[in-house]
Amino acid sequence: MPTVTHGTGAVHYHRAGSGPGLVMVHGTGGDAVTNYAHIVPGLADLRTVITPDYAGSGLSADPGGDLTLDLLAGQVAATFDGPSDLVGFSLGAAVAVAIAAERPELVRRLVLIGGWTHAEDSRLLLGLRTWARLAATDPESFAAYGPLVAFSPGFVSAAGTEALMAGDPPPGTLRQIELDLRVDLRDLLPKVTAPTLVVGSTQDYLIPVEHSRALHAALPGSEYAEIDSGHVVLHERPAEITALIRDFISRGDS
Repeated sequence: MPTVTHGTGAVHYHRAGSGPGLVMVHGTGGDAVTNYAHIVPGLADLRTVITPDYAGSGLSADPGGDLTLDLLAGQVAATFDGPSDLVGFSLGAAVAVAIAAERPELVRRLVLIGGWTHAEDSRLLLGLRTWARLAATDPESFAAYGPLVAFSPGFVSAAGTEALMAGDPPPGTLRQIELDLRVDLRDLLPKVTAPTLVVGSTQDYLIPVEHSRALHAALPGSEYAEIDSGHVVLHERPAEITALIRDFISRGDS
């Protein structure tokens, strides 16, 4: 597995395909494999797909100290091999905005999935604070709560308890949730110049779809799409999200 050196230590990433770069940033409690391994084959014929693990996920260690958006953005930016398309999911969407705002020369086209502009909303705060409290105190309840807010009711019922609760979250999950609560992109969004697609999920119980709509509204000229899915659309509707990404980034080739 390739690595790059960052001031916080080694950043591990996966690489597949050929052609121009496509960097895909995972969300809270995920990593490059769990979020994207099943989607990469549907994109690798168009792009060299880079999927990094940021601090506390996959093989990238948490360096301690303050976990900030700037730190994660710096780690992910270190994996770019020249100007690339950039996809971010959930916390990864916030990381992607930070890169697009502060390093515009790196980002050709930008896709933001399940994102938000800031956490000053009682519904969002209650959900994230409960998730953090369970992560810190009650692993069994944490494992049950995650699927309830991550997926639509129909998907949860069809998938079954054992499939949804399998495996342990990455060690950095709690600190990543705490960062979710501090995310505030309002000063960064006006700096984003890359053509942007924002994707919301209509049955998102973790980051309600109104936040994706607000993110789109804060990015004049951005495109917007909604999918009938829970928050983790990458697993609930993989073919639909892959098709949206393919179509949008391909337009940058003409």
